[in-house]
Amino acid sequence: MRALIVDDSRATRTIIKKMLNEVGFEVFEAADGVEALRRLKEIGQADVLLVDWNMPEMNGYELVRAVRGDHQYDKVPLIMVTSETELSQMAKALDAGANEYIMKPFTKDVITEKLALLGVLP
Repeated sequence: MRALIVDDSRATRTIIKKMLNEVGFEVFEAADGVEALRRLKEIGQADVLLVDWNMPEMNGYELVRAVRGDHQYDKVPLIMVTSETELSQMAKALDAGANEYIMKPFTKDVITEKLALLGVLP
């Protein structure tokens, strides 16, 4: 299984990558939405995207909309992993096409629960 982590924080990407590696994912990284779209083309198909909201160039909300606008990624689950805690932001992300929403700080259990819920654990 392949996961793409999209977050401008290298530390956050490292933490999530370690968690995903431990449960069997091959992990790819991007620092913003523009890089994420490029990485998606490079790696082919990802089985899940974990996306931060607040990033330069193209934020997570814009990335979710872009991914959902490309039908080749219709079945790819998207999880927002963000410090945005407002219910209106959560609703906005879900309306745009995110499948799940995780608020920072998070634990490995929260990540694996969401992956299991989406049926994407290796």
